[in-house]
Amino acid sequence: MTPQHIGIVACSAEGAALCYRTLCAEGAALLGPHAHPEVSLHSLSLADYVAALDRNDMQAVADLMLTSARKLALIGADFLICPDNTIHQAFHLVEPHSPRPWLHIAEVVAQAAAQRGYRRLGITGTHWLVNSEVYPEKLAARGLQAVRPSEADRDAIGHIIMDELVNGTFKPESVARFQHVFTNLKDAGCDAVVMGCTEIPLIMSDANSPLPTLDSTRLLARAALARAVGR
Repeated sequence: MTPQHIGIVACSAEGAALCYRTLCAEGAALLGPHAHPEVSLHSLSLADYVAALDRNDMQAVADLMLTSARKLALIGADFLICPDNTIHQAFHLVEPHSPRPWLHIAEVVAQAAAQRGYRRLGITGTHWLVNSEVYPEKLAARGLQAVRPSEADRDAIGHIIMDELVNGTFKPESVARFQHVFTNLKDAGCDAVVMGCTEIPLIMSDANSPLPTLDSTRLLARAALARAVGR
């Protein structure tokens, strides 16, 4: 059986690159040395997405996502993924008009959380994402609780993501700030933390986190691999 062709609807470069690298690196475990499914990526300018998010214009976000989706469908993608949590706020406007089916990043993370036995999840990501219902809705559907960081913590990590991580800048003091946020979530009764920005795994992991982490980027890539090979 030929693996299905994975289409990546990219938004920010670092998150999309990590997802792509994971698909290629971990495909070998399923398909043999150096093998991975066919992968195509399309990206419009991040600035266009940011402008739409700043206006809270979800239809504009959806239109951008659909532009990429249609181009990926034209070159043969069988299904689509988007390694960007924030723009999933527009997913309900995308799915009815999409030329191909999608894997939803928050559904993938919620499934992993339930399988690992977590019950109360801290949500981290951009301020757009943390203030949204993307994760609370998907977690609640599995009987799981979502906990948002304080306003100060949301602002701090939001600035780190948009001013540093999306530009490939990784600072020790930013790692320390994330660790502080994760500790606050642990103190709030969380038993794990959702890294709900696809760049956060570039500086945080189980190795340096006070809470178990759910890496949305790699979880999405692994779910896509499983789908591509029919597992």
